Amino acid sequence: MLTGKQFKIQNPTLAFDALDGKRRAVTIPTGGIIKIVSGPNGDGDRMVDVLWEGRVVTMFVTDVNVRGIEIGPGGRRKTIWVIRL
Repeated sequence: MLTGKQFKIQNPTLAFDALDGKRRAVTIPTGGIIKIVSGPNGDGDRMVDVLWEGRVVTMFVTDVNVRGIEIGPGGRRKTIWVIRL
């Protein structure tokens, strides 16, 4: 579940904004901070709504996973430990 998680974008990334009922492409720049507000909701759902600079835009889940690094409160990168036995 991604809802509520924050990510720092590592490369410019495509998102979609709805303005006056029309969708338009926007670019979230390197260093942009996003927060997942909803989605994906089930199998095959490849889009998530994110909060970026005070507005909600839609992104592909793959872009979040590939181009984003999960961060914790205060913008600190979360450390993931891998233990091999």
